[in-house]
Amino acid sequence: MGLSPERIAIEIVGWTGAALILIAYLLLSAGRLTGQSRVYQWLNVAGAAAFVLNSGWNGAIPSATLNVIWMGIGLFTLWRIRQGMA
Repeated sequence: MGLSPERIAIEIVGWTGAALILIAYLLLSAGRLTGQSRVYQWLNVAGAAAFVLNSGWNGAIPSATLNVIWMGIGLFTLWRIRQGMA
């Protein structure tokens, strides 16, 4: 019994999300990006969105909820950057 195509796609989405968030953190920690960088925030938003899909599919509601909030923080920060408030 193998994995369905849907299951494989959801796993790819989840691992991609993990990679995006880890890359964002690595670049921040290495001083290549700042917390107010659009790139940093978009990496986090995209990574969190992927985790929401993966977590929701797997029924991990606490993880999905955390990542909806994580995404919201990133989008709010991007809005502040755009408004010149960050």
